[in-house]
Amino acid sequence: MKQIQHVTTVGLLVFPGFPMSCLTSMIEPLRAANEIVGHQAFAWRILSENGERVESSAAVGFDPGYSLAEADGIDYLFLLSGPATNFADRKTAEGKLRRLARHGVAMGGVSGGVFPLARAGLLDDHECSVHWCYEAAFAAEFPAIAMRDDVIVFDRNRYTVSGAAAAFDLMLYFIEERLGSEAATEVACWFQHPLVRGRGVRQKIPTYRRDSTEDSLPGSVAKAVEILSSRISEPVGIEDVAREAGVSTRQLERQFKKATGQSPSHYYRSLRMKAARQLVLFSKQNLTHIALAVGYETVVPLLRHYRQEFGVSPNEDRAQINRLRVEEGRPLPTI
Repeated sequence: MKQIQHVTTVGLLVFPGFPMSCLTSMIEPLRAANEIVGHQAFAWRILSENGERVESSAAVGFDPGYSLAEADGIDYLFLLSGPATNFADRKTAEGKLRRLARHGVAMGGVSGGVFPLARAGLLDDHECSVHWCYEAAFAAEFPAIAMRDDVIVFDRNRYTVSGAAAAFDLMLYFIEERLGSEAATEVACWFQHPLVRGRGVRQKIPTYRRDSTEDSLPGSVAKAVEILSSRISEPVGIEDVAREAGVSTRQLERQFKKATGQSPSHYYRSLRMKAARQLVLFSKQNLTHIALAVGYETVVPLLRHYRQEFGVSPNEDRAQINRLRVEEGRPLPTI
């Protein structure tokens, strides 16, 4: 008698405003793997909280085949959402997630999907990957959860990935585990996926030049970017950064400007303002707390620099995004 092979089933729980690219980046490699090996090794289910139609951040609608209540019988469940997303009925939905986890379903979050996963308590005592755009907001809401800037983080039966490309890489990892490296390589080649990134690969942080990211910068500049990115809440002087990077302040200024098109101080201020904007848009913290979180002793300089960076005040920015959420029902942009 021919032995029936187990089909690995991946559940994809989508929320309003979820990043569509993350969904397709998870389904397509699994579909290709099935075609390559000639049998169904993988299956996938698209779910929403109530099984109702969900619109992605690209305003493309999806009709899930299942509700969260029908998620039994899957091996993995990944949450795809923006950072501000919550369940309509948190008590029931989060209870269902915890029951699935207790019964052996591996849980994951993709991009902003780590937020509802963490709110359900399913990342407690776990490390996770958080997209760099959301780091400040995540740290403010979940200070006890350890973040890593790797594109993929596995911690026991929790899988978190920073975005769409990393989600594709995770599916290649599943394919390799189930079907072998040749199948995974062929899937990557089908989609002209140039690099299979595994665990331990850091996220790329953009600089001001379109052709450069943190890992393509000269050594001293890359070191300076790393230091500045890690010292948002406790400001550091450029002289101290230069010393840690092993160059003089003047050398760092010149090299930084050449590599990024900006001075280190201007780059640093923009980093702090982007972190402040995450807290304005994705948290309920008041401006005093936000100012302290990004290294300002008072609100006044925060207000001035925020307007210079974004053209609006923090309160105007928050009011506008809340109007889009409430009055127009439009989801926030997601990564």
